[in-house]
Amino acid sequence: MPKWFACEVIGTFIMVFLGLGIVAATITSDATTGIFQIAAVWGLGLACAIFITAHHSGAHFNPAITLAFAFQADFPKRRIPAYFVAQLLGAFIAAATVFFLFESQILQFEELNKITRGEAESVATARMFGEYYSKPVSQLNAFCAEFLGTLLLALVIFGFTAKENKSGPGPMTPVAIGMALTTLICVFAPLTQAGFNPARDLAPRFFSAIAGWGNLP
Repeated sequence: MPKWFACEVIGTFIMVFLGLGIVAATITSDATTGIFQIAAVWGLGLACAIFITAHHSGAHFNPAITLAFAFQADFPKRRIPAYFVAQLLGAFIAAATVFFLFESQILQFEELNKITRGEAESVATARMFGEYYSKPVSQLNAFCAEFLGTLLLALVIFGFTAKENKSGPGPMTPVAIGMALTTLICVFAPLTQAGFNPARDLAPRFFSAIAGWGNLP
């Protein structure tokens, strides 16, 4: 297995595991008191994953970022499918790990709140895996929010990592990108849970379907 593939799996796992983990802890145990704490864990998770893997894989962790690098930088286009697979695999393993770690808490939460897994009300627990936009938000607004959030994240990443940017954060680029993600989540999460990443949503959503939540709208 190439190092870049393994690092992309590992990095995606770290980011998604920590992010889903704090969401699961919040839903089942009221572990946090506000969205900033959840956003900060996602941001720190991303920063840690970048520090660990960037030297081998470039630390994309996101199909949208991989495509952006493929068309705007010198990233080899032939690796695009393999990067997608690595990102989906890392996110799927992360979702499975969170489920097995929190399984008893999830079951207790469902029992206390009379939630039947797979029914409409089970969105309350499915949120720890996939993303579900709030009821007052239309599909168009949700799409626009995700598009804008992803675009801003990509602009931040390209701006911070550009070689010609002499005022960039340098060695602290992973932290700066993580802080940017934290900020974006604080703004967009009330609308759509702030995915900005197809792998982060699709793979955990697929796992949750297997684990009993099915195809929730």
